[in-house]
Amino acid sequence: MKRMLALSLLGSAFAAAAIPAYANQDAVHIFSNVYVAPDSTVHDAVCIFCNVNVEGEVQGDVVSIFGTVHIANKADHDVVSIFGGVSADDNAHIDGDMVSIFGLVRLGENVSIGKDMVAMFGIVHAPDSVTVGHDRVAMPAIILSAPTIFLVLIVILIVREYRAYRRRQYFAAYNFPPRG
Repeated sequence: MKRMLALSLLGSAFAAAAIPAYANQDAVHIFSNVYVAPDSTVHDAVCIFCNVNVEGEVQGDVVSIFGTVHIANKADHDVVSIFGGVSADDNAHIDGDMVSIFGLVRLGENVSIGKDMVAMFGIVHAPDSVTVGHDRVAMPAIILSAPTIFLVLIVILIVREYRAYRRRQYFAAYNFPPRG
């Protein structure tokens, strides 16, 4: 009993001493789209199960999980989309990295990406006028799906042949009446 009281008091002391997190300039949403107006600025834009539409400026990172990211003007740091897509209008600027995993990337004319552009297991539509500061990495989804499709076809073939073998055994044991 005394041990439980001591643990409760210790837990209360840790909870009271916790430093609160402040997100005054951040836009963090779940199941609700993030919209940055053309004349406004936010620090970070984070969205889970929703979309981020940036027509103004994001001074920090833009992150979307299970949603799309649209950059019309400028993002000062990284743009990340997981299980969604990334699109950037003509003359848009992404000063950091642009990462898309399992999503479609559509970039307009004269889009500039300051560091790396990574598109894993998705499709990239980018004109030749797009400038990327460092590395450009794109791995299409067929790289992931081809071995999976191959294994599924092997399993289907094995099951089909096993069923045909069992069917032949069944009919071999069954005596058909003589033809008359």
